[in-house]
Amino acid sequence: MSSKYSVRNDVKSLTEQALTRWLQEHDIPSYRAGQILGWVYHRNAKTFFEMTDLSKDLRQWLSNKLTISSFTHEKIETSEDGSKKYLFRLDDGHYVESVLIPEVKHWTLCISSQVGCSMGCRFCLTGSSGFMRNLEPSEIVNQICAVRDDLTSPQSLTNLVFMGMGEPLANYDSVIHAIQIITGNNGLQFSGRRVTLSTAGLVPAIDAFGKDARTNLAVSLNAADNKTRNHLMPINQTYPIEKLLSACKRFPLPPRRMITFEYVLIAGINDSPEDAIKLARLLRPLRAKINLIPFNPFEGSDFKRPQEATILGFQKILLDNNYTVLIRRSKGQDISAACGQLRARAQDQT
Repeated sequence: MSSKYSVRNDVKSLTEQALTRWLQEHDIPSYRAGQILGWVYHRNAKTFFEMTDLSKDLRQWLSNKLTISSFTHEKIETSEDGSKKYLFRLDDGHYVESVLIPEVKHWTLCISSQVGCSMGCRFCLTGSSGFMRNLEPSEIVNQICAVRDDLTSPQSLTNLVFMGMGEPLANYDSVIHAIQIITGNNGLQFSGRRVTLSTAGLVPAIDAFGKDARTNLAVSLNAADNKTRNHLMPINQTYPIEKLLSACKRFPLPPRRMITFEYVLIAGINDSPEDAIKLARLLRPLRAKINLIPFNPFEGSDFKRPQEATILGFQKILLDNNYTVLIRRSKGQDISAACGQLRARAQDQT
């Protein structure tokens, strides 16, 4: 699957609106789009020949014109905590990873939007291998389909987070098309309230995303001042904190919804009580909740994870300032599936 085979040929890269338009251009009634997508996403059809409410001639014609792609995992690693990391080999030889995370009564799937990443955040292993290419909408959607097929109870997969490999807003069109498929009535039918996109802070794309999608936004902040954030995240030199938070203020939020600010705690870098106080002041004008993520070490990094007392002290300062603050205990660390650890190591062998 080259990056150019793409949208016009693969049903899983087409939104219902796009498929409807394509069918009408070929003099096929628009209602067929709902039928086709229903077979693909609700009945798990892998070929057009399974679609028995379409005529044989139409099924043959569609099979000559369109493809229905699918993923087969190359490898699954299972963590002691129940997390599963899926390695998928793309048709052009690249690899991406997805992580299935167990919750109390459901599963959350962390999905990738790019092969590699160009953001260069110093605390993240994914970007250390550089950026290869964007994923097609079908390659995003197929991560979900493949994992759902692997579950005994597919309906238990209820939450999705765009927090895997890549910066989602740097692959804007594909991600928006994928979200439309993911949340569509004739798509995967996920609630927009259970889909979260995390960004390093591409300000113009945040503004567009607020208009084009109705899902949750998470912002990888990681510092309360520009000097520290410049050190950790090169993107801050283009879109400093002031511009980023202005975009967050403009972001349309339904009642009782908040933006999640992710803050990777790194020993001696951004974990002092003074840092917590600055963060509390910085986010005061926003409807914000905070996820604290103790740094997950990886080979080659000089950063260290803070002591537990430091983590809890940082949280207490924010709680005392009336924020909702969660410490995200990253799962899957023993299989390099924790936050910031995805790399698709098989990629290094190609």
